[in-house]
Amino acid sequence: LLNAITMKIICVGRNYAAHAKELNNPIPSQPILFLKPDTAQLLDNSPLYYPNFTKELHYEVEVLLKICKNGKFIQPKFAPEYYREVSVGIDFTARDVQRRCKEKGHPWEIAKAWNHSAAIGQFIPKETAFDPSGQLQFSLKKNHKLVQEGNSKNMLTSFDALISYISQYFMLLRGDIIFTGTPKGVGPVDCGDQLEGFIGNQSLLKCAIK
Repeated sequence: LLNAITMKIICVGRNYAAHAKELNNPIPSQPILFLKPDTAQLLDNSPLYYPNFTKELHYEVEVLLKICKNGKFIQPKFAPEYYREVSVGIDFTARDVQRRCKEKGHPWEIAKAWNHSAAIGQFIPKETAFDPSGQLQFSLKKNHKLVQEGNSKNMLTSFDALISYISQYFMLLRGDIIFTGTPKGVGPVDCGDQLEGFIGNQSLLKCAIK
C-alpha cells in the first residue's frame, strides 16, 4: 500500500478564496476543519465506484501532507519538522447531500467522509515538490483535460500555519494525512471518467470512476 499506517485524515475547508466564492461561501477568518475516517482512504490508484446515495459527485484536488512525528500545540516555526512528504489527493464530495445537510444546519460528514471518499496519491519528498520560488503547484486532469490548478501561494492558511492550528485541537500522530484545501474549478464526475492528479509535471494519482 502507498500508505499503510494512516491514523486519521484531517481536511481543511475553504482554504482558497476563489473556491469559497465559486460555491457562494463566505471566506473564513480561520481554518475550517473536518475529519474523514481511515475507511475513507482510496489507495494505489484504485477505482472509485460511484456511490448510490448521490447524483452530484464532485472532485476536489488538494495537496496532502503526511505527518512524520507526533505533536500537539506545535509552534509554526517548528511545523516543517512534522512533515517530510507531500502528495495530491481528491476529496470526493456528494454535493447534493452536502447541500441538504447545510440547509438543515446539520453536520455534513455523510457528504464528505464516506467509504473511499479520500483518494490518496503517491507521496514524494517535499524537497522535490516545491519550485525554485518555494511554492508548490498542483493540478487535476479529467479525461486528459485540465480542470483544476492551484498554487500554495494562494492558500489562505499556509502549510506550517495549518499544522500549528490543527495541533491546538487534535494531537497529530505519525501517519496522519492533512488535506490542505482545494482551489477553484471543482466539478462533477460521471461513470467512465478518468482523473489524474499532479504536483508540477509529476503524475502522482490516477482514479477511474466506475
